[in-house]
Formats: sequence, C-alpha cells, structure tokens
Amino acid sequence: MNKRIVAGMLFTTVVCMTLGGCGFTADKENVKNSGAVESVMPGAEVSTEMTERDAEADNGVVQLKVWSEEDNFDMLNQMIDSFEQKYAGQAKFEITLEQNADSDTKDILLGDIHNGADVFPFADDQLSAMVAAGALYPVPNAEEVKSANLEESVSAASINDILYAYPMTADNGYFLYYDKNVLSDEDVQTMDGMLEALNAAGRSFSMELNSGWYLYTFFGNTGLEFGINDDGVTNYCNWNATDGAIKGVDVAQAILNITTNPAFISQPDGDFITGVQNGTVSAGISGVWNAVSVREAWGDNYGAVKLPTYTVAGQQVQMSSFTGYKMMGVNAYSKYPEWAAKLADWLTNEENQTIRFEERNQGPSNTNAAASDAVKQVPAIQAVIAQSEFGKLQRVGNSYWDACSAFSDTMAAGNPSGQDLQEIMDTLVEGITASAAK
Repeated sequence: MNKRIVAGMLFTTVVCMTLGGCGFTADKENVKNSGAVESVMPGAEVSTEMTERDAEADNGVVQLKVWSEEDNFDMLNQMIDSFEQKYAGQAKFEITLEQNADSDTKDILLGDIHNGADVFPFADDQLSAMVAAGALYPVPNAEEVKSANLEESVSAASINDILYAYPMTADNGYFLYYDKNVLSDEDVQTMDGMLEALNAAGRSFSMELNSGWYLYTFFGNTGLEFGINDDGVTNYCNWNATDGAIKGVDVAQAILNITTNPAFISQPDGDFITGVQNGTVSAGISGVWNAVSVREAWGDNYGAVKLPTYTVAGQQVQMSSFTGYKMMGVNAYSKYPEWAAKLADWLTNEENQTIRFEERNQGPSNTNAAASDAVKQVPAIQAVIAQSEFGKLQRVGNSYWDACSAFSDTMAAGNPSGQDLQEIMDTLVEGITASAAK
C-alpha cells in the first residue's frame, strides 16, 4: 500500500462514527444547527496566524490531507511527488490521500469540517452550500487562476465574483453516445429517427430517466422556467403551465411517447454500460466518465454527439442539459491554508490537467490544455462541449430531486393508472417548489 493512502474502509468507519450513521445529509440549516462550522462571512480571509505555531507543534512538517476517488490515487501520487519536489527547499511535507467520493464531498465536509480534508475535489453544484457555511478558503491568486481557465469554469467556481475553488475539469455534463454500426449520423439528430432505427435493429436507447439531472433534458429549451430562488434553498418552477406555445402537459405527453416506445429503457447509468457491453444497447445519454468503456466495447464505431431534438407540441425541440464542472477546494479550517492553496493550485495547473486528460480522459478547464489537438480528437469531450451550448449550470434546491424521481417513475411506467397529466404536472411542481425536501 502506498504510504499516502489511508484505507477507504477505515476512513468510512471514522466518518460514520463522527456523523452517527452514514445516512447523514447536510444542508445550510443542518450545519447551522449542529455547530459543526463556525460562522465565516463569504469572501472573508481565514486567519493564518496559527500556521507557524502549528508547524512547530508538528515538528516543522506541513501535514495535508487530500480527498480523492480511489481510481485517481496513482495519478495524484505522481502530482503530489512533483509538488513536493517543487517546494522541497521551503518545507517538509506529509501529504496523505483518503478515499472519498466527489459526490459526497459537501455532506462529509460540512458534517465534521475540522476533521475534513485540507484539499478536496467536488462538483460545482456543491459550491453554494459550502460557501454559505464558510467552509471554503477563497483562492488567494484569483486573477492568475481566472486568466488560465475557461470563463464558464471560473463562473462555476465563483459566487458574487469571488473565486472559491480552483477549476479542474470542464466535462461534468452529458450527451449522446451511439453505435455507428447501428445508427447513422442522421438517425441521431432526432429522438424519433433514433428510436425508429433502434426498433428496426432490435436494439435499445438507455437513459436514467428517474434522475432529476437527466430529466431536465426535456424541459430546458421549452420556454418553461425553473431555477433556484435567491434564498439558495428553494426553487421556482412553472413546468405545469397551462398557457404558452408549449404547456406542461405537452412535455409530459412527449415524455410518455418516448418511454412507451419499445426501444426505450430507463435504467441507472451503470446498467447503460452493461447494455453497451452485451450488445443490447446501441445509444444512451451519459458522460465522459464512461468514454473508455464505450470505446472498448464499440471500437471504431464509437460515436458521441450533442443530444437530439424531440417532438413536443408538434415541434422539434433541442434537448437540454445541466452543464457541470469539477474543481478543487481548500478547507477554510486547514491548519496550513496557504500550503493547502498552493497544493490545490498545483493539482489543477495546466500540466496536471493535461495529465488528467491523458490518464483519465478528463476534459480540461485550463484554456491551453483544452485547446490541444489531442483534446479536440476525443469525441466524448467534443460532444459535451457541443451540448453545453444548450445547457445551464445546475443550481437547484434539495426539493427538486425527490419530486423528479417520483414523476419520472410514473412516466417510465407509462402512467399505468391513467392519471390526468395536468394533475401529474401540478404534483411535480408542488414538490419542486416545496420549502424543504420531502
């Protein structure tokens, strides 16, 4: 075992003991009431006057903990080695890696921030809650970082023009994968054409419909409105609108037309890959994290493009998406915030973003790295870039997710009870706009 790796099972046990169980969910109210995070005004400097004394207490060694998904350990160890070499004459380091899912960063950090990692990756949708809780150390060299990265990735890492994290990837969105041996470039332009071709071939189209992340595809470009309120907690939504060129029931009926098609399958993202590998699935909505598996299964027939249009209210509407970015944050309560910031900056610089692309096929947010010929030749990354034109940043309140799951389960089953579609849409919107997750 590498000296930097702390066993994931041990870490999980400690976290569960700290939180009193692994079913913990943290939001701003949880954090406020628990006292786990002390009040820090967004954008405020976190005092570093204790740094020298802490270093003395640790025998002059700068101790930093980094969270990461296990698949990235080998790559991160290389990056940490180069960081230690870069600053070898300035400090002695003891940098450890602990296993943690990027999707869980916010909940775990806000549950016990003082024992959290000094440096950690996370998706942009977690930023607001962490900033509101005062958990992030603002980027000290903000202008330098902003100038080095894509404007959209900088915006995703900022609140009120303050940069709170280091942009790392620009590929955390989704698009359409398809098997060129089964579908033509023309087939995948429209949902109708694709499903017709798949039925003829006896193959399927896969989508994780009961995830609000993917469900948004049907609503984003219809003229119906949805987003998070200024309180940062609740949502506004008129997906049940009864007027306008496209009404809420029009979208519901369009979804039913797709889900009742024999070629359609609603299933988890992991099952999509299983279908690709066993030959039953020839198209599906997913992201770059599955690019290697899809390429291995389909070889030269691997295709990736923006999402198709679909028929709603008698017209073709481009399917939308949530766009996403990953970034590296620094714990505001790190004993060594300045060194933690240097490490986060190093792990996300141009050279290391290029390494992420080469070793993990992750799309860079660094402007120079993203402009390389090698990146331009990867269909999945080009597809997520093309789809981003029709997407928006994921900024939603907690009540959105359960409401979408319940709605999607009904749609995926084909509305078996024959419930009135307007009632279904009213229930969906009531859930999305609720004051708290149910």
